[in-house]
Amino acid sequence: MYASEFDILSILWYNYNASIKEVRGKIMRDYICKMGLIILVLSVSIIIYKNNNNKERILYSNYIKNNIYEVSNFKTRYEKIVFEEYTLSEISNKIDNVFNSTISGYGRYVAEISLNYDVDPFIAAGIILVETGCKWNCSYLAKNCNNIGGMKGTGCGSYSKFDSLDAGIEVFIKNLAYNYYRVGLNTLELINKKYAENPNWHKDVNYYIKLIKES
Repeated sequence: MYASEFDILSILWYNYNASIKEVRGKIMRDYICKMGLIILVLSVSIIIYKNNNNKERILYSNYIKNNIYEVSNFKTRYEKIVFEEYTLSEISNKIDNVFNSTISGYGRYVAEISLNYDVDPFIAAGIILVETGCKWNCSYLAKNCNNIGGMKGTGCGSYSKFDSLDAGIEVFIKNLAYNYYRVGLNTLELINKKYAENPNWHKDVNYYIKLIKES
């Protein structure tokens, strides 16, 4: 009887250990599966978060760029039209696109002075480019005498010399205003007859005007 009871107890103990191992194995498997699932979910979440952040950063960056562009162009787009279909900023920028060398950056000044004296700013800029060669490299008169219109006078041989480029530009445009525009010489063909001996001079000026407007 005792042997039989011992055997029964042994069998029960064996079954108990087996059950415990099986339960532990199942629990461990479940635990590993759950942890694996948690890790997978977290990994996917991190990837989605990063991608969303990248998208947000890209969208935000584009938003900032677009708004900077809009702000920088707000003034130009909403400025008053001052000549033909152009604003002052548009005229200035177009002239500056073609002005180089000594007169680089003087587009706005030429535009403002021209408009102040009721002179076509594109004609003024075109004449400057013909007379100085400043589309590439300014002439000796422009660099050393601040003479940008081939103005006759004294100080640079038979040409006028001015204290500054600003002064030279203003005198040149005033000359166009008082000696040409206000006496009815307000087209290039009419200006050509008095301003230059070359009968095709106005064609050269027109070439630069077209270049400025298309810039």
